[in-house]
Amino acid sequence: MSNSTAPAYILFGIKHSGKTTQGRLLADKTGCPFFDTDDIIKQQTGLSARDIYLQNGPAGFMLAEENACRLLAEKYSGKKIIISTGGGICDNAPALNYLRDMGTFVFLETPEKITADRIIHKMTIQPDGTISDLPAYMAKKNPHTEEDVRAVFHDFYTARAATYKIIADITVQLEDAPKDSNLERIIKTLNI
Repeated sequence: MSNSTAPAYILFGIKHSGKTTQGRLLADKTGCPFFDTDDIIKQQTGLSARDIYLQNGPAGFMLAEENACRLLAEKYSGKKIIISTGGGICDNAPALNYLRDMGTFVFLETPEKITADRIIHKMTIQPDGTISDLPAYMAKKNPHTEEDVRAVFHDFYTARAATYKIIADITVQLEDAPKDSNLERIIKTLNI
């Protein structure tokens, strides 16, 4: 568990759970700076998180993520900020260690169907039947149908949600609701 008296809120959740959207809204509402670890990775490397993962594999991406978290810890420890993390940070112990003393770890638990629908909405089925524009962990499973995508996602979602719940100080249940309604749910749960 992190030091819940520290001023930062560090948001965790599955890709497409709303971390960045809610993080920006929460920062606006509280008047404090917002940082997205994927944006910091791009600033530091010139590459998107996805490109680093594809070019350098999981180990290369985890190192870039660790460096981004180190920067945040060095520059902003003790400061009131909102941080949105990448979906896989729960598997990156060195990166988590940099963030742990900065504040409260918050798991934004978005229902599986909502996050799966967001992934399905962004994917493209090519004329030859292959599916593109999937998260890298899904693409490597080579799904051929929407049902395949949902099955791959289900297994991933179940395992990842369990991990987030272990490392989180607070879990906020988000709903299929307008962004502002979910923001109010976060604010109420965090008591800010």
